[in-house]
Parts: sequence; C-alpha cells; structure tokens
Amino acid sequence: MQLNDLHKEFMFHIQVKGLTPRTIKSYKDNNKRFIAYLENEHEITELDEIKTLHIKQYGMQLKNKGRKETYINSIYKSIRSLFNYCIEEGYLLSKHNPCTGVKWLKEETPVIKAFTSEEIKAMVNAYKMPTYLEARNKLIIMVLADTGIRNLELCHLLKSNVGETTIKIMGKGKKERYLAISPALKKYLMKFDRIRDQYLKDDFRSNDNLFLSYTGKPLTVEAVERVVKIAGERAGITRDIRISPHTLRHTYAQLMLLNGIDVYSLSRLLGHEDISITKRYLQSLDDEKVIEKAIGISPLMNL
Repeated sequence: MQLNDLHKEFMFHIQVKGLTPRTIKSYKDNNKRFIAYLENEHEITELDEIKTLHIKQYGMQLKNKGRKETYINSIYKSIRSLFNYCIEEGYLLSKHNPCTGVKWLKEETPVIKAFTSEEIKAMVNAYKMPTYLEARNKLIIMVLADTGIRNLELCHLLKSNVGETTIKIMGKGKKERYLAISPALKKYLMKFDRIRDQYLKDDFRSNDNLFLSYTGKPLTVEAVERVVKIAGERAGITRDIRISPHTLRHTYAQLMLLNGIDVYSLSRLLGHEDISITKRYLQSLDDEKVIEKAIGISPLMNL
C-alpha cells in the first residue's frame, strides 16, 4: 500500500475518533515528516518496505539535530498509532509491526514551575470591571486558576454547563467530568452574566459559549493565550516562568497537592487518562514544601 494513500486514510480515521484539533494536527505533521524521510533517505514508498531499523534511524537523526527525548517520543507515538491502524484494518500482521522493536526514550523529569498565590491575585486584578472585554478576561484568569481546566476546554465551556457549585467540562475524547467552583468564582460569574447581557447584541446572546469575542464568536486557544500573557505583563511578572494557561493549570495542580488531595483524585479532576502524567506535579514540588506538608498531616499533630 502506498504510504501517501495510507496517510490520507489514517487522517480520516482519527478525525472520526473525535480527537482534539491539536492532536490531529500533531499526528498529521509527525507522520507526514516520517513518510517524507522514508522517501528521501531510503526511497521507501510502500508500507511493507518499512523496517524497525528505519524508525530507529529516524529517531537518531532527530536526536542528532538536537531534538529532546520528549519530542522524539511524541513522534514515535504518532508512528505507532499509524501502524496500529494498519493492523486493525488488516493491512499488516501484528507480528510484522516495525514499532514492536522500538523502545521509548528515557525522558528527563521536567521541573514544572508554578505561579505564587500573590502572582495569581495580581493577574486576576490586572483586568478591571467596566468593559465587557476586561470583565471577560478577568473571568478567564479566574476560571483557569480555580478549576485547572485546559485552554481548549475553557474555549468550549458553555453557559448551560455552569451550575451553582460545579461546572461540566467536555474533555479530551469527549469525556465529561465535573469540577467544583469556589464561591468567589460563582459570585463573579453572576456579575459577568449581567455585563455579558448588557454588552452583547441580541443575536449574540443565543450563543451558549460562555466566552465570546467582541464579534460574538467563541474564543480560540490563541486568544486565551494572549489574555493570560497580557495579565502576566500587567501583573509585573518578570521571573523565568512561562506565562500561559498551562502554567495556571500547573499551579492549580500543585496547590491541590499541597492542600492534601491524593494523586488519584487530582488525576480525575485534571482529566488525565494516565496517572503517570499527574505524578509529574508531585515530583516537581520543592522538598521543603513536601516536608512542610508531611509535618502538617502527621498523626501526632492532633494528639
């Protein structure tokens, strides 16, 4: 089977599976580059010509170009998905899967930086109330900090999914989960609702998305990233930390751990399919913070 034809068919397959646009783009780009490598370096254009050695050599080429282990593993993940599809469709026998002999590279444990409580407050207060856009941007920071949801999940958040004490999130793979919201967030949501109705035109109000642009369209992940970045700049955060929605998610996770939540419960709140991802937050906590937490929950403290 021609690799280019296979790639097109595989792309339709993953779109039907309901993966996120970012995941679909990642699979598309990664496998397209791998197929181009096979054709340019080895003159391979057919599925049954690919061997384990070709995948390993591709990984080595990327490593020699300075790519990190996490990036190369993401490439391997895309390639594995492609070959798993081939096996499911009967294009390839499982015993001939060239990915079987390819091992994951050992990754460095990333140090996950988080905002301080003071920085979070400054970012929330970076946006003032008077206008719709300022009120909306303030709420964006509050929701991200209070719930730890992903950027894309925030963009898809519906007004009808906001309850008195919880919000319903549609996560990766269209999996639903419910998250608690603080009284402070609920209070501001009620204020924002009034501002939203006053500002938006009648034909915009029918849109159930909670966060809309000034033209009444749902926000994009890029727009939310800009909102967070501007909040960080206004708050005067200049230290070496990435000012992004994902850092707010890191901050939420670390604060939850420091306040006593277990890793398994946190994994459910974050919508992680693999608990090993959640454990990274625990590993990145400072020793001093972990020791302080351990002292606080000692069984002797309440004697």
